[in-house]
Amino acid sequence: MPENGIPSVLTGALKFGIKPGLERITRLLELLGNPQDSVKAVHVAGTNGKGSVCTFLSTILACDGKKVGIFTSPYLERFSERIRIIDGREDAVRLAEDDSTGEIPSGRLNELSDRVAKAMEKMLAEGMEHPTEFELITAIGFLYFAEEKVDIAVLETGLGGRLDSTNVIDKPVATAICAIGLDHCAVLGSDVSQIASEKAGIFKKDVPAVCLEPSDMILSASMKEDVRKTLTGAAIEKDSPLTFVSADGADKNAVFGMNGKMSFELDGYKYSTALNGRHQVANAALAIALARICGASQTSIEEGISLTRWKCRLELLSLDPVVFIDGGHNPQGAESLALTFNDVLGGTLKGRKIRIVAGMMADKDVRGVYEAYLNGGLNIAEAVTVRPENARSMNPIELSRIINLVYNNKVQTLEAGSPEEGVRIALERSKADGMPLLVTGSLYLAGQVRGYLKGII
Repeated sequence: MPENGIPSVLTGALKFGIKPGLERITRLLELLGNPQDSVKAVHVAGTNGKGSVCTFLSTILACDGKKVGIFTSPYLERFSERIRIIDGREDAVRLAEDDSTGEIPSGRLNELSDRVAKAMEKMLAEGMEHPTEFELITAIGFLYFAEEKVDIAVLETGLGGRLDSTNVIDKPVATAICAIGLDHCAVLGSDVSQIASEKAGIFKKDVPAVCLEPSDMILSASMKEDVRKTLTGAAIEKDSPLTFVSADGADKNAVFGMNGKMSFELDGYKYSTALNGRHQVANAALAIALARICGASQTSIEEGISLTRWKCRLELLSLDPVVFIDGGHNPQGAESLALTFNDVLGGTLKGRKIRIVAGMMADKDVRGVYEAYLNGGLNIAEAVTVRPENARSMNPIELSRIINLVYNNKVQTLEAGSPEEGVRIALERSKADGMPLLVTGSLYLAGQVRGYLKGII
């Protein structure tokens, strides 16, 4: 197996890029015996928050005694993060302490990859297009969950919904759509209606759908109404019973403790979570609605919310100095991050000068992200810019230029030779002057430096 634990059949498929469509995955799964047909699943789509919703839900269901398969993307530190099984409450407790709990073992991943590769060769011999990397991973996930006989699988879409390779489940237990924003526009469409329509492609006849209340989304008033109309129309067309789920003001009344945890009250029940941010209240509300559809008890819901961990989502790594790491990479996520940063640790960080380690993909709305930071009150005094290990990453010099363009040349910038060098320099400075440190801009960056940063704090 190559470096990072990624089977060669998958790395070899990277060159085929992103190709929305269900023809290849459908045939691949047919050749594998249609394992997806024996997997009960909850299917989750959205621009922001779907990973958090999947993690909340899977932890709740595990606390309820179920053997839960979890399929998410992208991975941050280990490829095996993308496919895992949490078997019951004890696994959920272990996962809160050890984020590698339940990941697919390397031997099993190799074995399933070989079987998928053989099925792929048959496809190619039939004259079909080469499947994409994500389609191959999806097939591995379905095989694993089917053969391990999970009680239920929680599936996060990769991109969009309608043509995403996870959308081969004919009769999920429920579907969900989280916050919608303008991202991946080249593939999904240039306005929120088109994007919402693509994501609503996961709706199924007679399958309950729960969607975040559009008024809770970070969108203009007209966009919120467009999203509501699109989702409602899609649900009617698919004959899928639709419920809009709201934080219902609980986000505004959330309380942030000095221990890095947030508490809130929803529908008369009190919850505590390590996932910080008022937007996480809405994500939790969606997960709770899904958990109730799945029959989870209230006790399991409360315990699951408390035990949920989701690394690199404004994750607190240190209190002295204060160090956070976050993978937000679009303006909506940046706005949530900025507002949350001002709330965490009892609001003691609000307005304080901070230091950041920044790295972004060049095809993202980089200026929009930093405008959201500025408008959200993030007081960036110093930025160490880096280039994450990805062909799409932005040149650190250009990133520094954009940051100061937005912040009116008030940010001291420094370009580091590598992400590891960047976090080392920034951490040394924060240890010396006590300035809070935030590593942000890309999940690729967060995944690349998280382990290194934890080792030197």
